[in-house]
Amino acid sequence: MGEPIKIRAQNQGETSDVRILMQHPMETGLRKDDKGQTFPAHFIQTFTISLNGKAIIDGQLNTSISKNPLFTFKVRGIKAGDKLAVGWIDNTGDKRQDEITVG
Repeated sequence: MGEPIKIRAQNQGETSDVRILMQHPMETGLRKDDKGQTFPAHFIQTFTISLNGKAIIDGQLNTSISKNPLFTFKVRGIKAGDKLAVGWIDNTGDKRQDEITVG
């Protein structure tokens, strides 16, 4: 399991600004070390963002995304006390899920 996912939601009227930082190495499998050996591919393949248990975003990533991907977006209808959860699965089968309660 990777490092905790950092999730932040700030209510601004009817919309909320959501920021998600998924800490992950996101190796393409093409980069080489000092000896010329390639680092094995290791990247997030799928992720889900849920609000109160209902998926609001299902996404797919691949090797072209940078290390520790950061996503920002706006959502309508998030209220204080709502549960915002983020989960991912990488190409090695590793998984991570974290959740916050919106303040």
